[in-house]
Amino acid sequence: MSTAVSHITDQVRERVRRDGVDLGTDHALASRYVRDEVQRYSERALSGALPMLADEAHTARQIVAAITGFGVLQPFLDDPEIEEIWINGPERVFVARAGVPELTDIRLAASEVRDLVERMLQSSGRRVDLSSPFVDASLADGSRLHVVIPDVTQRHWAVNIRKFSKRIRDLNRLVLLGTLTRQSAEFLRICVLSGQNILVSGATQSGKTTMLNALLSASRATDRIVTVEETFELDLDARDTVGMQCRQPSLEGSGEISLRRLIKEALRMRPDRLVVGEVREAETLDLLIALNSGLPGMCSIHANGARDALSKLSTLPLLAGRNIDSSFIVPTVANVIDIVVHCELQQSGQRRVTEIVAPSGAVTEGVIEAATIFDLRHGVLESTGSYPSKMARFTAAGFDLTAALVWGGS
Repeated sequence: MSTAVSHITDQVRERVRRDGVDLGTDHALASRYVRDEVQRYSERALSGALPMLADEAHTARQIVAAITGFGVLQPFLDDPEIEEIWINGPERVFVARAGVPELTDIRLAASEVRDLVERMLQSSGRRVDLSSPFVDASLADGSRLHVVIPDVTQRHWAVNIRKFSKRIRDLNRLVLLGTLTRQSAEFLRICVLSGQNILVSGATQSGKTTMLNALLSASRATDRIVTVEETFELDLDARDTVGMQCRQPSLEGSGEISLRRLIKEALRMRPDRLVVGEVREAETLDLLIALNSGLPGMCSIHANGARDALSKLSTLPLLAGRNIDSSFIVPTVANVIDIVVHCELQQSGQRRVTEIVAPSGAVTEGVIEAATIFDLRHGVLESTGSYPSKMARFTAAGFDLTAALVWGGS
């Protein structure tokens, strides 16, 4: 970026900060701000104080693109094949395409990385500084931004952008992508329609949020769905849905809204289904209490396997306080979780469901008993012939699982 363009861009950004506006959502206003500053610069250049601009119109277009978009990252954000972008340092910019990471040839200055983050955070109302060195935020298109700065990181700002994708909207699409078989997708559709409580597990980038979205697409049109997340990631086509996200504390340390608070508020909104984007800590206790009241729900969790997910779900509530005892938590998890769907990101970059298990409701020596309903055999997700032990909701909803679990479709 030339010295003249950098100077004008800095002036525009200073005016944006002073006026408290968001140029990312108002292209006309951005153009006006840039034209004003280009004119001021040119007037000073005529007096010999600054170098002349070769082409004012071209300069203005260049600055508008830099301010309203995300500079050299914008082509990656516009590319539907790219799933995630991350910056380890100004000269270490990576992208993931079809689950496979690659190092780009992008070279940035440290100041450009900070400017990009500042623009990305502008519309979110969130901040990152020495007192708050981590930030999670949603971009205007729904993509998720995560930033960590020194001295938490060793040297450079670490930036992750997990792009929002509208391509996968339902279980049928997951079948076409090879994530599910038609038989397992039909079984999961029945689970959703019968009000089963579903836990989606997997590692980072294994497709947990995508799976939640696809499962929720199978809900009845009359269902009222309330979602709570740390930052917005779920995107539902449901007719009656409310989404809520957490809020960071202000500079004064007040105004924070936690996931625990959101779960409690969600229960006052007459949901037919409660969805927690992901449980990591003490909010797991509030979720279990909500599900134990008979309210159907879904959530995701980081885990290495379906049974590991049940164990972790039995441990996290203990973070809520010393008065929480595993003798209450473990049986509660066994009773309220009906189905666990485990997702994996394979080395090829493909995302697959590798097992679907159904807790029986029984606990033996502290371990939750669960039947494997579908398992990955020779690379294919196949029915094992086992049935869920808890059949009451299936029966009440009028579903016979025989067709779904005996059917040999793929």
